Amino acid sequence: MKQRLLLITALAIASIATGACNNTESNMNAGANANANANANANTGTVQASPTATPTPKYTEEQAREEREKAKANKETIGQSLEDAWIHTKLVAKLIGDTKTPERNINVDVVDGAVTLRGTVDTAEAKAEAEHLAKETDGVKKVTNQLKVVPAKTTNTNANSNTSGIKNKGKTPQ
Repeated sequence: MKQRLLLITALAIASIATGACNNTESNMNAGANANANANANANTGTVQASPTATPTPKYTEEQAREEREKAKANKETIGQSLEDAWIHTKLVAKLIGDTKTPERNINVDVVDGAVTLRGTVDTAEAKAEAEHLAKETDGVKKVTNQLKVVPAKTTNTNANSNTSGIKNKGKTPQ
């Protein structure tokens, strides 16, 4: 179980790191050139379109296949698109990283960009947080929250509370 969590976390970090390395937006010269062009165009009255989105890190078919296998082992469903597998990877990583959500009690199904959250959580806050994380994940079109709130059972911390059946065996109480 811990190995799966570590593997998913490592995959998510590696994917994010790869995307950061390939991000041309961070190139100082690229920004300077864009600003220079914008200033030049402002003087001539020409409006130039800016890039619409940053590039998505490369997520391979092999990574998607591995993610589908892990999901299947956890009784989760991932659609056949690369995007569905990528959404699943990102969302599971978010749930692992969020202290308010018990990721291992939450099953994440992703089909055609639609996410379904199933399982149990301890509080309504955890249920809402899981839904919020899913909705803010890039590529998610719809979220169905089927999580059930089942409060954690309280444990009895008083070790001496059930001693009525214990015999004293000749020792005097202190």
